[in-house]
Formats: sequence, structure tokens, C-alpha cells
Amino acid sequence: MSLPQPRDPEGPYRICFVCLGNICRSPMAEKVLLADLERASLANEVSVDSAGTGDWHIGSAMDERAASALRVHGYTFEHVARQFDAGWFAERDLILAMDTDNLADLRALAPDEDVAEGRIRLFRSFAPGVGPNPEVPDPYYGGDDGFTAVLSMIEAAAKGLTDELTALLGPH
Repeated sequence: MSLPQPRDPEGPYRICFVCLGNICRSPMAEKVLLADLERASLANEVSVDSAGTGDWHIGSAMDERAASALRVHGYTFEHVARQFDAGWFAERDLILAMDTDNLADLRALAPDEDVAEGRIRLFRSFAPGVGPNPEVPDPYYGGDDGFTAVLSMIEAAAKGLTDELTALLGPH
């Protein structure tokens, strides 16, 4: 499935990553994609942010284990958790859920046309060689190794997404 066309052809392509609390997976995906876009010279063509479906971490920093995994792999970041707002559907070109529960929550809130146009998807579907309903599992209740595994999944999906964005927006 190709990427949906931008809502505003004159502005940046807008992407929002969504997980449960916006302290692990979605901010990791945001930072990895931003780095990939910079390398692909698309940083000015694409706007990226993240949010959670739940409200219990609003205002919190990124989980230290997620931050550590990013630092060890050379990513830089600042992050403050926030909750997804249904009003953002009209402002985003693509909303990427980390798992099928997040996807279902987003689709329940979304305008029907956003669902039909493929504007709400599983992020890991952009990684090569994944099967149906490819999820990025929540590492929150596990150890440090879970965050490293999740980062590897995110990096593969971000590369695939960057390739598709390059095809859609053209090389810069």
C-alpha cells in the first residue's frame, strides 16, 4: 500500500507515531525517523511527532531504558509525553500505531475517510519481510534487552518508511 498523498501539498508531510503512553515506542520511532530523514535530506519535507493513547504519562520524560537504548545507538533527543488528540487527524498525513490495540483505538476515533485512505497504519508494516499485523511490542514491563529489540524493529521500519517518503516526495 502506498503512502497517502499529503493533505497540504505546499507544506511538510506530517507523521505522528502513537503508542500507549508516549514514553517508549512512539518517541523512539519519532527520533529514529527524524535521524533517517536528516540522512535522506528530507528533514525539511517531513514533520514528525508522537503521542500516546493514554493520559497517565502526560508531561513525563521518555522512559530511561528507551532513552538509554537511543543514546547507545547515537540518537539525540528531547521528549515530553502527551496524549493523542482526535483533532490531529485533520492535521496529519499519516498516523502510525505501534500495535493492533493502538491501531484499533485510533481507528475508533478517526473520521471514516482517514481509515479508508490508509492514513492510519501499523508502523512496522513498513519494515521488509514482516507478516500481517506486524506490531512493535511494548517493552515497558520487561528488561533492557526488550528496548534494544524494539529499537532494531523501529530502525528497520523507519528505513522502509524513509524509502517510501523519498519515492513520494522525491529525492532532495
